[in-house]
Amino acid sequence: MSFRNRLSLFFLLIVLVPMVSVAIVLFRLISDNESGKADAATAARTEVVTKLYAQAIADAKNTLEAGDDDLQLTEALREEDAQAARDRLRELGDKPIARLRLIDDDGEEVFDVGRDRRDAIAPAKSELVSEDGDSFGRLELSVTQADGFTRRVKRLVDRDLNLVVRADGELVESSLEGVGARPLPEVGRIEGPRGEDLRVASFSAPGFGEGSVVVSVLADQGEVPGEVTRSRLLAGGILAGFFVLALIFAFAVSRQLQQQIAGLLDAARRLGGGDFSAKVPIEGRDEFSALGEEFNRMSDQLSTRLGELARERERVQASVRRLGEAVGSNLDRDALLGLVITTALEGVGAQGGRVAIRPIGEGPMEEAARVGGLRGLEPVLREAESRVLRSGAFADVTSEGRSALAHPLVGGHGESRGVIGVVSVARSGAPFSPPDRELFQYLTGQAAVAIENVDLHETVARESVTDPLTGLSNRRRFYDTVELEVERSRRFGGRLGLLTVDIDNFKEVNDTRGHLQGDEVLREIARVLRESSREVDEPARLGGDEHFVVLPGTDLEGASLLAERVRGQIEALEIASVDGNGPPVRITASFGVASLSETADEQARVPAADAAQALVSAADAALYEAKRAGKNWTRRAPPNPGSQ
Repeated sequence: MSFRNRLSLFFLLIVLVPMVSVAIVLFRLISDNESGKADAATAARTEVVTKLYAQAIADAKNTLEAGDDDLQLTEALREEDAQAARDRLRELGDKPIARLRLIDDDGEEVFDVGRDRRDAIAPAKSELVSEDGDSFGRLELSVTQADGFTRRVKRLVDRDLNLVVRADGELVESSLEGVGARPLPEVGRIEGPRGEDLRVASFSAPGFGEGSVVVSVLADQGEVPGEVTRSRLLAGGILAGFFVLALIFAFAVSRQLQQQIAGLLDAARRLGGGDFSAKVPIEGRDEFSALGEEFNRMSDQLSTRLGELARERERVQASVRRLGEAVGSNLDRDALLGLVITTALEGVGAQGGRVAIRPIGEGPMEEAARVGGLRGLEPVLREAESRVLRSGAFADVTSEGRSALAHPLVGGHGESRGVIGVVSVARSGAPFSPPDRELFQYLTGQAAVAIENVDLHETVARESVTDPLTGLSNRRRFYDTVELEVERSRRFGGRLGLLTVDIDNFKEVNDTRGHLQGDEVLREIARVLRESSREVDEPARLGGDEHFVVLPGTDLEGASLLAERVRGQIEALEIASVDGNGPPVRITASFGVASLSETADEQARVPAADAAQALVSAADAALYEAKRAGKNWTRRAPPNPGSQ
């Protein structure tokens, strides 16, 4: 029997039976798909409602936080004045108070006020702590009514969406009449009051006290059966049409089928073996010819795409390698930021980008590096950066044919940890693909680690030369500075002065008023020295109450004048008692002053380190003279104390 006859004979077995099976499976998939889409839509809406509920809690929390340090609110709570506390919170916050509840330390309710307390939901809670650190109760506050929350959901999500809200098992709000009398399932379906099919998704959240609030989202899915029917009819029509066409053309194509299949099979085998030059011979203009053309086009596209992927892989590897090297070795913040944005730009194929850094505390972001052109991309870039600053998470924004990616740079430690910067890139044309977003997040994540390493290095370097109590330079930094200034004074013929300070009777302060008071005295002395010094001067604390000030470009007379001025300022100090009970502490200090020209003979032949030590010794000797003279004096070093 010929191939054509066999094809005709077994056509029903080969085509009809599989098509019937496909129809059965397809109808089932259509039903499941429509049901799945409905479930997904309900889940998505529920997620939005959950976020809106979380935002309502955040609004209440913001109102509570606004009164954290408010003395007027604290007084009202201590006096258990509900109206005063409510009025003060309304003044501090920007939303009306739905319910305010105060619980004492024993768990007893002190007061519970509000417009309609039963309907208040989404409460925020705050433990009340006195100035002494003692807890005196818990404050619970809500700025959201259940009906107001329902209206907001309908306005922002879907006006046809319905909510049922139960607080502590009792119904407080139902936007669908006749639904909510009994608890609803967490996920499932129920029959509506008019017989409609309602999908239910519920979530639970903390309520007032130890109670909870259950919010159920109800979506009408009455259109799903109709969609299933229409989809099945469409699929059935397509399958039936295909069957008729197959029946008509089966005999016509049977003669050529074997040759064409053989050609396709051969080309497919060669393509599978990696030979992208394999081509299917094209004969005629039928479907198999079109299939052959598409096969050949696919072969060309695969070859081109593989080449592009190879080049893309090399580019990404180079970017990652370059950034990795920078992370491991670069301690120059500005250079590192420039490398970060350049690498991110190349990695995702963006047109331009920038890095913004928050320099100090909670100050505004400042642009630290910019690469490429941002003309026309600023609006979408700013929107992405704003989302990052609001959420602290990665943002992807597409608007009017322009796309932007932004990622936070997180730094700091403990409570101070937060967003310290934003890396953002943008381009016009095609949106960024998922691999682009993944690569961008990886690169910026590595950049954040590198910048944190730079910050840590700078902190360690700064602390290694700084006295932790006073913030002045420590012994190591002091001697390095003296030696450097001695060498500079020799080389350029400048002057160099040095004064040393010793607090009179400092041991008596420690013995009678305690070491905490002594530390406060040292901090005040450091403040006076710092405020009296020029930018080029170097005040330092070497330990105990031993202080020095290096004075570049200052002769003995100038150093003496500064010492007298500082001595007078210290004598006028009244340092408050650290415990708040005793009288203020009054102190005096003795000063020794020396300059480079008075400290050594034949300086050109003395090593800089020895000359620096001689200068320090001369200032110390002058200080001892001031102590012997009765304290609270300034004495100059004798001429040429270092000469032999």
